[in-house]
Amino acid sequence: MSSKIYVGNLDYNTTGDQIGEAFTQAGTVVSAVVITDRQSGRSKGFGFVEMSSDEEAKKAVEMFNGKDFQGRAIVVNEARPQKPRDSFSRQ
Repeated sequence: MSSKIYVGNLDYNTTGDQIGEAFTQAGTVVSAVVITDRQSGRSKGFGFVEMSSDEEAKKAVEMFNGKDFQGRAIVVNEARPQKPRDSFSRQ
């Protein structure tokens, strides 16, 4: 299992610091980020947490998946690798 986990169904006001702090209950958090829209800066409602080990990542998934976080039942699972994007040529 990867040490990077996906966290979805977040409240739009949730910050990376808030999810990082919560996930310390499962172990050492290396990084935590909430993904935002490039143009508006508004949260997209999901993010990623990187744990220091695969065991801690697995524990975090077990502890938090489906649990209430800031009034919402969050989805927590192993992050899938990012798919390569098509390159756009601007002429």
